[in-house]
Amino acid sequence: MNMPLSAAPARTEASAAAPAANPPLKPRAARRRRHVPDWVWSVTSIAALLALWFGVTRSGLVKPGYLPAPETLWTTFLELLENGYQGQPLWAHIQSSLLRTLSGFAAGVLVGVPLGLFTGYNRLAGAVVSPIMAFIRPIPPIAFIPMAVLYFGLGELGKVVLIFFVSFNYVQTNAHAGAANFPIAYRRASESLGLTRWQTFVRIVLPGALPQIFTGLKVALALSWAVVVAAELVGAQSGLGFMISDAALLFRIPVVFIGIALIGAIGLALNLTLNAIEARVVHWKGR
Repeated sequence: MNMPLSAAPARTEASAAAPAANPPLKPRAARRRRHVPDWVWSVTSIAALLALWFGVTRSGLVKPGYLPAPETLWTTFLELLENGYQGQPLWAHIQSSLLRTLSGFAAGVLVGVPLGLFTGYNRLAGAVVSPIMAFIRPIPPIAFIPMAVLYFGLGELGKVVLIFFVSFNYVQTNAHAGAANFPIAYRRASESLGLTRWQTFVRIVLPGALPQIFTGLKVALALSWAVVVAAELVGAQSGLGFMISDAALLFRIPVVFIGIALIGAIGLALNLTLNAIEARVVHWKGR
């Protein structure tokens, strides 16, 4: 049966009248927001926080003794740089806290990483050590301060041992997880290639565990730097933790705020340093 001649023009006209199926254009605001760099939002949030701080201190909602104005903190910081605190320069307090933290952290890494890799790779060693670590892990480090004072006294050793406990705990746990999550396909591939257990560990298990190890290092370093404040509350005569606790007893609130700000700034610098090391060592991560 032949189609009527009048139907063809109608279909042609309908096809011509149908609009082209073009994808909808994105709104202009969405395109503009996509091109804004992340650092702009970061700077904006910091600026908003500072503006809020200025507004609260200027309005008198909080007494200056409890929340100092930004210019008061800046003046106090310059005084600390010039005169120090309790007869010691400010850099000496920072050096004392850093030395305690990095000493305990380094000792925890030297012990925790090999032990974690061994217990993660060796089934028998994992069965022996894992229950002990599972028992110790939930105990807060501050609970060990009386024992550290009892066994090691009020000197530097007790503070370093306390920080060692914190770093060892998290480094060992993450190193163990990195070695224990070794894929069975890799194990079979190494066996088919004739690799020994040591060669398999060095060439496959250790590189595969490095991202997890660095995760543990970053957590352990951050917590070690935080715990140093608690460690310096007992018998310390120097350090940022001592400066904060002593200033709080004397109600020198600007000094307390400056000590807290220095702890945050130095902790950020330590974390960025460890991130830079991780980017060079574990350069294949995320690729």
